[in-house]
Amino acid sequence: MSTKDWLEKDYYKILGVSKSATADEIKKAFRKIARENHPDQNPGNKTAEAKFKEASEANSVLSDPAKRKEYDEARSLFGGGFKFNRPGTAPGGGGFEDLFRNAQAGAAGTQGFGDLFGGLFSGAGQQRRATQRGPRRGADIEGDVTITFEQAVEGATVTLRTVSDQPCASCRGTGAKAGTLPRVCPTCEGSGMQSSKAGGVFSMSEPCVDCLGRGLIVDDPCPDCDGSGRGRSSKTMHVRIPAGVNDGQRIRIKGKGAAGENGGAAGDLYVSVKVTPHKLFGRSGANLTLDVPVTFTEASLGAEISIPTLQGPNVKLRIPAATPNGRTMRVRGKGARKSDGSKGDLLVTLKVQVPDDLSDEAKAALQEYAEKAHQTNPRDALFGG
Repeated sequence: MSTKDWLEKDYYKILGVSKSATADEIKKAFRKIARENHPDQNPGNKTAEAKFKEASEANSVLSDPAKRKEYDEARSLFGGGFKFNRPGTAPGGGGFEDLFRNAQAGAAGTQGFGDLFGGLFSGAGQQRRATQRGPRRGADIEGDVTITFEQAVEGATVTLRTVSDQPCASCRGTGAKAGTLPRVCPTCEGSGMQSSKAGGVFSMSEPCVDCLGRGLIVDDPCPDCDGSGRGRSSKTMHVRIPAGVNDGQRIRIKGKGAAGENGGAAGDLYVSVKVTPHKLFGRSGANLTLDVPVTFTEASLGAEISIPTLQGPNVKLRIPAATPNGRTMRVRGKGARKSDGSKGDLLVTLKVQVPDDLSDEAKAALQEYAEKAHQTNPRDALFGG
């Protein structure tokens, strides 16, 4: 991150802590924000993802004592603690002209202008140089997988083929043709950054235009990767899909992304899961759902019927007499597997079926039933009866 970022971003405000916060308070504040806004908990939520990245950036600075000290000094100097007063306008303040007089008095043992600002930014420059040449985390990659309804309920191990950027096998990531090596960029001296005037006496750092921030220049590029040091790589891996995954859910698998550079950690693999629907069963959380047709006689007189389960033998279900259409009954332990290993229930909704065709005898029997049942008109309530 650049000095400009440090000057413009209030990392204490981002984490919601005071400037005197302890290391434990900073850690606790970051963990709270990370839990609430982690991409795994908020799939597709760009706002939460931005908050997570912003908090991670703030934590990386404030959790490191050296970086925090450097950040505080920069904010104090440019964020209001440094005032360009005219000589004599404030007690004890020499102002802007005294600042340059001190710069010219370096030989006499006083702090020079270069020392005042050089000490502040030299550490950041060394950090950028180390970042360019040090370990770099690999990129995250994404994949899609389609599984059956049964696999989503019980969990499954599937084979996934991914394509990602890896260090070029021919040049081993250097970008230079075999037998040659890249040279240190003479413009930025290998730091990958160069200073540019931002107006007045101050300058800002930006990526070197000659090496594009890499710190190295390739004179004889590798023909396989055109000097980029990266190559396309495909691999097949076995991925474990946990039980209870939902259609459209995005699963993070740590360390299965692209390989890192210079000993850096590998990125992560994000798998988007598509679940094919089942012809009979549905899901409601850890419970499975099933619509079961019953006859008018079974619903009226009661019956014991046999119903299927997702993975296992059929079970018996007792229907009480006078059961209305649409009633849902529960069969315990025949649902989806939960994260603790237990299972949800099977929710059975009864659908009373009306026959499409009746014989003359059946019609006569129903007519006789209607005369003997003496039922009240079920629509009386619609008219205030």
